[in-house]
Amino acid sequence: MKGHELLADAFGRVHEAVHAAVDGLDLDQLHRRLDDDANPVGWLVWHLTRVQDDHVAEVAGLEQVWTRQGFEAKFGSPYPTAAVGYGQSSHEVGKLNVPSVEVLTDYHDAVHAQTLAYVGTLADGDFDRVVDARWDPPVTLGVRLVSVVNDTLQHAGQAAYVRGILLREA
Repeated sequence: MKGHELLADAFGRVHEAVHAAVDGLDLDQLHRRLDDDANPVGWLVWHLTRVQDDHVAEVAGLEQVWTRQGFEAKFGSPYPTAAVGYGQSSHEVGKLNVPSVEVLTDYHDAVHAQTLAYVGTLADGDFDRVVDARWDPPVTLGVRLVSVVNDTLQHAGQAAYVRGILLREA
């Protein structure tokens, strides 16, 4: 298996987990917080998708799907354009109003498609390219993409956990 095939499989698992986490939820459930500071399913999926969009677009030299396909406007985002959710306060998290499950999954699907298109262009030798020299050691493309898979899959798991609690309460 080539590196790009392995990454495509990993990102495909994130994609499946996202769809499973939101399948059948209504808007109230998407926005429901288990306590005053908990992250709701809708925010978790938005955040993981923003991180993937931001990080993959940066290393690929592409415009983010968020702006290129108008998702910032579709969400009526209360955040600055570049925001991905990292470091947001509980109050800031609560400001996100996901308009529908469909808009949320459409955004994730579009980011997933851009990710797969980019990953499909990579040869194994590309993964050693340094993409962020601010770290010691510098971050390579391979490390960055594995980091994105790791982060997004963790958040998809959190969304699935919250979903399970919400459905038990229903």
